[in-house]
Amino acid sequence: MDFTIHPVTWHDGEPLLRAVREAVFMREQGVSAELEWDGLDEGSHHVLALSNTGQAIGCGRILPNAHIGRIAVIPEWRGKKVGTAILEGLLAYAASQHCPEVDVDAQVQVLPFYQRLGFVEEGDVFMDANIPHRKMRLKL
Repeated sequence: MDFTIHPVTWHDGEPLLRAVREAVFMREQGVSAELEWDGLDEGSHHVLALSNTGQAIGCGRILPNAHIGRIAVIPEWRGKKVGTAILEGLLAYAASQHCPEVDVDAQVQVLPFYQRLGFVEEGDVFMDANIPHRKMRLKL
């Protein structure tokens, strides 16, 4: 692999986590700072993907209630299994915490990504940050 996955705390990983999320969610997708920085990062478990040259290329988090979110991969690294590795890292953490299930509010455009990993859709499509989403759940 040309990248590695690292569990990090917000305290230790904040600059790199912020850089990825600002690039993907704020600049690329137009999410406002007020929505992106929701105050939940400090209490969350994070996973950071780094290229072999040390560049931050992706990230994700899981909240104490087993809600997975903020999975982001910078454009030039998409399609290279970075997102899958991040999600697998978050699922491994959830399993280590004995979570019976996890959920995610998935952007509709990436539903197949979560479906391939066993997530099941539930409920209707809803808007979050002007982007269509759907709740998905995975039993562990």
